[in-house]
Amino acid sequence: MRERIPIAKKKFLIPPMLADLVGNALASMDGVTFTCLDACPSCGGPVSGHDLRAKRFAVLLENGQERTIRVYVKRFYCQECGALCYAEAPFYPDTRLASPIVDLCFLLSQQMPFNRVAQYLRMLGIVVDRGTIRNYASRDFGAIPETELFGLPLPLSLLNLAAFTLDRERRPIVGAEALAACCFPSAGRAAPHVRPSPEERDQRYN
Repeated sequence: MRERIPIAKKKFLIPPMLADLVGNALASMDGVTFTCLDACPSCGGPVSGHDLRAKRFAVLLENGQERTIRVYVKRFYCQECGALCYAEAPFYPDTRLASPIVDLCFLLSQQMPFNRVAQYLRMLGIVVDRGTIRNYASRDFGAIPETELFGLPLPLSLLNLAAFTLDRERRPIVGAEALAACCFPSAGRAAPHVRPSPEERDQRYN
């Protein structure tokens, strides 16, 4: 994990255009379904569809009110080992928000204190509490592709998602396309992780 380098006097400005771009991209994910899984991740066996589970993608601030953006992730039953497993979706292990949000929290936390990160996120219309930001900052998600826009370090996963939603010409968003736009999954992005039990995974879906 890279060492956090605080920048005390540097102040980032959030142009309204950027806030609108990010907000519209995240809002457009509301109700998107992720349904692709080739094989059981535990044993490699064939899987059959079971049901859909809602998962929190982001929490937005709209007109002073919080709005939860949810996507739906298909759950499968393994015909070999009997495990319940989930379709590929843009979420890191043991996180409650989508990977572009986690990427943004991590990058900003390398530049400023956690409470200021929360403030900048709210300026972008994204609600994440300080404790969650601190948790993400302590994790190792691998190399996060980034660029600087308006003096602000932004993950390509978030910018790609914004570009994708602008370019879709009002057609429904396909989960597999959104997954690719979020740069996820990508080799080396997440640290080695012990797979949680189905019961533990269920607790993160609501």
